[in-house]
Amino acid sequence: MLNIVFFEPRIPGNTGAAIRLAACTGAILHLIKPLGFDFSDAHLKRAGLDYHDLADLVIHENFADFANHARGGRIFAFTGHTTNNFADVSYQADDYLLFGPEPTGLPEEVMQDPAITKLVRIPMMPHLRSLNLANSASIAVYEAWRQLGFAGSADAEDPSSIN
Repeated sequence: MLNIVFFEPRIPGNTGAAIRLAACTGAILHLIKPLGFDFSDAHLKRAGLDYHDLADLVIHENFADFANHARGGRIFAFTGHTTNNFADVSYQADDYLLFGPEPTGLPEEVMQDPAITKLVRIPMMPHLRSLNLANSASIAVYEAWRQLGFAGSADAEDPSSIN
């Protein structure tokens, strides 16, 4: 099962969309505190619709707590500060896809943490700063899940048959 990880998310609508993404893909959503909202926020509820009870959600007190939880797993940190294309990774079912907060992205100390397996980026036009957080997570999760043959879905394939 894939893992979506939001480091210190600040915009409730993006986290709500990620809750829905996790429910629809069978991924686990990890949120690393501090959060820029509380769970009673109307934007979070609206974006997540009625999927809140269908998603697996884990909240971590800080990055060290998360890294301890993920010990032994592969953590791919998404950033614009690398040339490593996210689509060149051969994803595994228990990978962690880590995304930074909306206005700033991942801080340098997180990107350099020894728990990080690799820094990766989603290609985009060179003159633009970033994609929306929930959109980035969706792009990454669906590429990883595609590589895994959409395991667990109604459309699951035999991963060995994927070109």
